[in-house]
Amino acid sequence: MSTYLESDKSKTSLRLVKYTLIYILLIPFINWSFTWAPMWEVLPGWAFNPVTIVTGLVLVVRDFAQREIGHEVLLAMLIGLGLTYVTSGQEMAFASGLAFIIAELVDWALFSFTKYRLSSRVLLSSALAAPIDTSAFLYMADKIRADMFTLPNITMSIIGKMIGAFVIWWLLRRRKL
Repeated sequence: MSTYLESDKSKTSLRLVKYTLIYILLIPFINWSFTWAPMWEVLPGWAFNPVTIVTGLVLVVRDFAQREIGHEVLLAMLIGLGLTYVTSGQEMAFASGLAFIIAELVDWALFSFTKYRLSSRVLLSSALAAPIDTSAFLYMADKIRADMFTLPNITMSIIGKMIGAFVIWWLLRRRKL
């Protein structure tokens, strides 16, 4: 009987859902950051929001959260969007929600219907979802804060997402996952 209680206790450990908790908190933090972060001008006419570089982090953490909790990652996303609503408003929560739905559907399909290695699914998911969800989010965010839907922002966001995906791909490949 003690074996059952010990194994049951370990299933509810916060240690086992650490990526899920990070995912839930990253969603409102990144969305909130979009409302105030300054635009950086790298070249004349090439200004971007520096937050776009780190947006890939949330998608990579989502992949690990999905490994922890499976399809319940959609519930974690809804919690994160609820926190976005509280911290950044309805419009930002809607823009983020639209982008996340796109990314989640691509991710869900790859994780559910393919037999690729985890490392390949992470990389392919990011490559397919990043251009679409980035464009959708920045288009909607442009209604909240001007000059968000620009080629520099779209480009930097996709690059940031792909850098994050490549790092995780490399780490997973090393672990043969």
